[in-house]
Amino acid sequence: MSFAIHGLGIAHPPDAVTAAQGLGLARALAGPDVRTSTWLGPIYASSGAASRFQVIGGPVVNDVLDGTAHSGSPFLPTSANDGVGPTTGERMEIYAKQAGPLALRASASALAEAGFSPETITHLVTVSCTGFAAPGVDFALITGLGLKPTVARTHVGFMGCHGALNGLRVANAFASSDPTARVLVCAVELSSLHYYYGSAADKLIANAIFADGAAAVVGCASEEKKQGAYAPRSPWSLASSGSCLIPNSAADMSWTVGDHGFAMTLSRRVPSLIAQHLKPWLEAWLGDNGLSLADVRSWAIHPGGPKIVSAVEESLALSVEALAPSRGVFAEYGNMSSPTVLFILRRLREANAPGPCVALGFGPGLVAEAALFM
Repeated sequence: MSFAIHGLGIAHPPDAVTAAQGLGLARALAGPDVRTSTWLGPIYASSGAASRFQVIGGPVVNDVLDGTAHSGSPFLPTSANDGVGPTTGERMEIYAKQAGPLALRASASALAEAGFSPETITHLVTVSCTGFAAPGVDFALITGLGLKPTVARTHVGFMGCHGALNGLRVANAFASSDPTARVLVCAVELSSLHYYYGSAADKLIANAIFADGAAAVVGCASEEKKQGAYAPRSPWSLASSGSCLIPNSAADMSWTVGDHGFAMTLSRRVPSLIAQHLKPWLEAWLGDNGLSLADVRSWAIHPGGPKIVSAVEESLALSVEALAPSRGVFAEYGNMSSPTVLFILRRLREANAPGPCVALGFGPGLVAEAALFM
C-alpha cells in the first residue's frame, strides 16, 4: 500500500504584486547604495515571475510606492529601520495571524475535493519554513476544520522549498503502516515576511521571486477498505521517495534566522551543482524503482528560479513541454517555497497528465528531494 491523493487544494493571499511593482519596491527599500543601480531592473525583467501573491501586499505596497503611511505597517521604511526593515519579532506576529487562515482555505478545498469529512482525518502533517508560532498552524487546522482532538500531529519545519515532499513522505509512512489512516498534509509559507532591505545581490534576487501561498493534500492508503470492499487505486499514488545531499554545497543554499527576518543565501553555483549531480543520482533512484528517465511521462519540478528550472531541463534533456507546468506556476505565483510543487501537481492532475510522474524540489544543504507518483 502507498499514500494515494484523493484531494488537493491551494490558496494564496488576495493581493498580487507585479514585476513592475516589485521593482518599485526594491527601488524604495533596498540598501541606499543600490536603490538607483542599473542592475535592479534586469533582475525583475528576467525573473520569470509576472506576478506573485503576498500577505504584505495591497495597502502596504501602495504606501511604499506612493510614499504614504496609511497602512501603519512595520514594513514601511523609516529612519530607524532603513536598510534592515522590521524585526524578526514583528514579522513573526504577522505569520502567527496570517498563516493559519491561509492553510485553512487550502485544506478545506482539499477535503471538499476528496469528499472526506474532517472528523475522519486520523493524521495531520504540517509543513512550513517561514515562521514559528505555538500553538501554530496545526492548532488552526484542528479548530478551524473541526478535526478530532485526537488527530495525530506531525510538523515538518525549516526544510525549505522541498518541505512538501518531506511531508508527503511522512504521510506515505502513515498510510503504509496503517490501512485505516486518512492523512491531511498542508504546506503554508509566507516568504514575503522576510523581504530583504539590504544590498546583497543574492538576497535581492530572492526578493524578486519569492511569494506566499498554501497547498494541501488529503489521502489514504491506496487500497482503503470501505464497507468490506476495496476502493479503486488512485492514479496519483506515492510509489517512492528519494533524497540526495549534493556534496560540498552547504554554503550555497541556506536559510538563517536573523534579527531582521530569515536570511536566504542562494549562490550562483546552485544551477551548475544541480546540472552536475542531479542526473546520475536520479537515474540510479529511478532504476531502483524499475524505471528509466525515458519512462517518466510527467514532471513537477519546483521552480526555485528560472536558472534552476533550466538546469534541470538541460541536465535531464527534458522537452520545453515537460517544464511548462513548472514555468507556468512560477510565472503566475512565483516561488512560494514548499507549497509550489503541490501547485504544479494540482495543475498536472487537472490536465490528466500521464504517469509515471516525478516531482523534484531543492532546498538548503544543497539537497534534492524526489517523489514518484504512479
